[in-house]
Amino acid sequence: MASTWVTGLAPLFDAPRSLLERAHDELIAGNLEDPRLQLVRPLVRDSWGRSIARLVGAEALPPLDLDGAELERYRAEHPLAASLPLIRQLLLPGGAEDAGVVLAVGDASGRLLWVEGDAGVRALVDGMGFSPGANWAEDRAGTAAPGTALALGRTVQIRGAEHFNRLVHPWSCTASPVRDPETRRIIGIIDVTGGDAAVSPQAQLAVDATVRAVEGELLIGRLRAREEVGPRRIGARRSASRRPVALGVLGRDRAVTESTGPVATPPVELGLRHSEILLMLATHPHGLTAERLAELVYGTAAVATLRPEMVRLRRRLERDVPGLRLESRPYRLVGALETDAQHVLALIDRGAHRLALAAYRGDVLPDSQAPGVAELRETLRLTLRDALVAEASVDVLLHYTDSDVGADDVEALRQCLALLPPRSPRRAGLVARLERLESDA
Repeated sequence: MASTWVTGLAPLFDAPRSLLERAHDELIAGNLEDPRLQLVRPLVRDSWGRSIARLVGAEALPPLDLDGAELERYRAEHPLAASLPLIRQLLLPGGAEDAGVVLAVGDASGRLLWVEGDAGVRALVDGMGFSPGANWAEDRAGTAAPGTALALGRTVQIRGAEHFNRLVHPWSCTASPVRDPETRRIIGIIDVTGGDAAVSPQAQLAVDATVRAVEGELLIGRLRAREEVGPRRIGARRSASRRPVALGVLGRDRAVTESTGPVATPPVELGLRHSEILLMLATHPHGLTAERLAELVYGTAAVATLRPEMVRLRRRLERDVPGLRLESRPYRLVGALETDAQHVLALIDRGAHRLALAAYRGDVLPDSQAPGVAELRETLRLTLRDALVAEASVDVLLHYTDSDVGADDVEALRQCLALLPPRSPRRAGLVARLERLESDA
């Protein structure tokens, strides 16, 4: 197995380790005009900037979000759990003992769920907090392949001193997001960490191929499950379960369901609690245990409180939304349901920035304080914003800065100025807004 990770040339990076370390030190010291920063790869330099803005510590261990029974329960429910044998087979084919790298699989929030591989390497990286349950999202751990890949929505390689955290400078890593094969929503991350060989072209090819294989396996498994369930559905229940249902949650205090099939039904407005529950089930199509669903909705494993609500929600769906059916053990929805939030994420993934901005009607259930809803709300807002700033054309960016959600976005305003022609009549207004925002800050 060792030969898998040591063959091939290392990729071309823009600066040697010593220069990167000096540039990193100047950045931490606040010397943003140091010329060495311009020699750092733009991807890394931008990530360093986001890490600074989010007050990430340059020598702090990432937070441990999950451990013990909570970690075990969450791992058992995660959709990538069933794909672990395939991931090990492709990235650790000769066994873990002498692999020379560690393999990490995490969730869409950057929390590592499984860390396996070379025992010696694992012992060393554990000292920097690279362990199951730790959160390696970019806003928690700074620039690193898992978090930065999730932030950008694509494969990322980070080598040595390109890491924001000095504790991680001895290591290099390649990571790629895993997406739901149908909605294209990010559901997890696969990372390989080790020496320079972990950022070789072969490493990126191996990680990318593994992600494609996992997504294919998820889709095949889902299609087979539908084939097995399909013949058992008969009569009116079968036709009702196939009728597409849309769930509107953007810019609404309460979710609204509406049939989008040939047999339309009137819109149905749900109460806030039922809105939160239905949204969590819509974004976890594989189902949730009662304990996990309660945590997402109430913030604690309040199963006794959740169960009566599930009974009431089941009755409401049977009466008013015949296209959906609620099942238990685990709790999951049977029927075609797509939220407008997932639609926006799919548009972003396709690069349809103008359409995504137009479809974004506001925050996800802005009145909700449910932890799962709050996380989705923030994820959608940041995903849209980061995609627009990084990739959108200037006219789309201008629409964004003219909207309520982007009106105070200083970085987006600066990006507009950088993209606009020198004599554009829009520049004066943008400069005035920037000066006002910076003086208020």
